[in-house]
Formats: sequence, structure tokens, C-alpha cells
Amino acid sequence: MRYIDFYRTFSPFGCFDVNQVKLVEPFFDRTALTRWVAKGYLVPLRNGVYAFSEWLKTPDTHFISACLMYRPCYITGYSALAYYGMIPEFVAQTTCATTLKTCSFTNDLGVFVYQHMKPELFFGYNPVNVTNQRSFYIATPEKALIDLLYLNPNIKRVEDMVELRLDEDFMTEDFDWNKAEEYLKTIKNKSLNKRFNNLIKAYRND
Repeated sequence: MRYIDFYRTFSPFGCFDVNQVKLVEPFFDRTALTRWVAKGYLVPLRNGVYAFSEWLKTPDTHFISACLMYRPCYITGYSALAYYGMIPEFVAQTTCATTLKTCSFTNDLGVFVYQHMKPELFFGYNPVNVTNQRSFYIATPEKALIDLLYLNPNIKRVEDMVELRLDEDFMTEDFDWNKAEEYLKTIKNKSLNKRFNNLIKAYRND
């Protein structure tokens, strides 16, 4: 398969895995990928996952790639909070929840951290369609914040909640406290409930 033909078929996806290629070209020669990486056309993200070089600087590239490199997963924690504008800081690494084992990858796009989540807690996320061929999954603002607390038990005091520097306008106008409390009822974790109560003390003005 010529590169120009390969590019026309798969460039709309931005990144792809070998299984996607095999579905279109069952007899595709994988050594072609090695040649195209050497020529700078493609960038390896992890075993069997590649991206087109010019695509690396497009919006939401790291989120789309994150959800392809290690599945199932969804964007959560600080990464999701930054996406929604809930925290002021730039977040260098991309954090995901997964039902698989905890792991991390580093490639040309940055650092990707996947934190294990029990299957019964793997909910509260939605798809974001960037284009018809490109999408990613991300936690709702409420689940992203709950995941952050769940995965970081050291964040527990009211002072710790304040240090998160959550946007007060967002927490007052856009954050759905009722939805968050419904999530907590599903999770059924007493320690998490106590820490969430301290979040309420820090940011909820009734």
C-alpha cells in the first residue's frame, strides 16, 4: 500500500491502531509503518498505536490519543477539571480512569497516566465528538471532581479543598451538586462522603 493511499484513508482519524488498519487492509504489511516512522510521516505513541506527524499540534490531540492508547478509559481528574476551566493551572500530564491495571506512557504528546477504577465506579463520562472520525471520552465535571477525591485520599480537609483553587463562579453556577450527590450514592464510600462534605464547606454557598 502506497503512503499516499494510506494517508487518504487514515489521516481523518489523526491517530490509529494496527487493528483499524487490518480491518481496511487485512494483508497490510506492518513493516511499512516502520519505514514511514523513519521518514517522519508517523509518530509511534505506544505499541501498535501511531499518529500522523502533522496532527500532533491540533486541538484535543492528547485526549483523543489517550482514549485510543489504553482502552477502556475516560479523561478525568485534573485533566478534566482543566478542560472545563474549573482550575487555573495548565495540566502537563493527561489523567485517565480505566478498569485495567494502573500504568503510564510517555511519548511525543506527553505523559499519560491511567489509574485503575473498579468496574462499578466506571461511569459518569460522556463522548466528545471533535470530528466525525475523532472523539474522546471525558468525565462530567461532577464525576471528574469525585474521581479526583477518590483517587487522592490525601485531599481531605477543608484547607485541602481550598488549595484546589476551583473556579468559584463555575462551582456556583455550573457545577451540579445534586448530580454529584447522586454519584456518591452510587459509589457508597463513607470516607469519600466525608471529604465531599468538606468540599461543600469550601465552595457551596447556600
